[in-house]
Amino acid sequence: MKDEIYWNKSLILTKIAIKNQSLIPLNTYLDTEISKVNDYEVRRLSRTIKSKNNFIGPRVNPFIPWEPDLEIDVINNSHALILNKYPVQVGHMLLISNEWKPQNGWLSFDDFKAICDVNSDTSGLWFFNSSSKAGASQPHRHIQLLRRNKTEKICPRENWFSDKKNYYLNKHMKLFKNICVIRNDNGHDISDPNSLYSNYIKLSEIINIGNPYKNSKPKLPYNLLISNQWFVIIIRAKDESRGFSINALGFAGYFLATNYSDINWLKDNGANKLLEEVVCI
Repeated sequence: MKDEIYWNKSLILTKIAIKNQSLIPLNTYLDTEISKVNDYEVRRLSRTIKSKNNFIGPRVNPFIPWEPDLEIDVINNSHALILNKYPVQVGHMLLISNEWKPQNGWLSFDDFKAICDVNSDTSGLWFFNSSSKAGASQPHRHIQLLRRNKTEKICPRENWFSDKKNYYLNKHMKLFKNICVIRNDNGHDISDPNSLYSNYIKLSEIINIGNPYKNSKPKLPYNLLISNQWFVIIIRAKDESRGFSINALGFAGYFLATNYSDINWLKDNGANKLLEEVVCI
């Protein structure tokens, strides 16, 4: 049984950081009309936003230095685990590189080692947005974690990635062509950084974004979704459609609606059509 030291510390820090106004949670509510009948969830911001980007955070690099009130722990002297300043979920964590590393560059072995070390204590849904076109809000390298316990689903679309026959993806060929999955029955092991890094390179080559030993940068924007059960890469063309800003969580089945979002279009056409508009042709 995991101790979940990081998770418990994040809950304590959250209360303190909110009181100090270092943490600014985004108040949302679940759109039950959409979410209860679909394999995705839509959360609506409970206040009007004047600008599409004013809730994301400052334009200057917030990670050099990061705010001390948000620090959960230092990981391997190469990374820091901190709270997301603008969380939708309590305890939303960011694993950031201590030194400047570009979000749009290749992830390193050290990045995956840090993921493994945190996940050995506190696990859940890991996700990464490689650039602004993949939904990243900051250019400094950060990998995100939404903690899940053993009784919770990893995400609304967990079955899409755990299904061995690719039933869900095969039904939507455009998504199938832009999503690559490896499961723990076929070599995925989140406890082993060598396995994670090897699978990252393998899937990157399969989905044609290149190889860190041959290409200076990934050829295309992409998202990562990582859980104890699977490792997923999605290649992207753009970050927004129909007023929805879509990062890796969109493919996991989570959407955040603002006053710019065309909810009626989503109701009429569904999440798959929306996701098809932001992947490659």
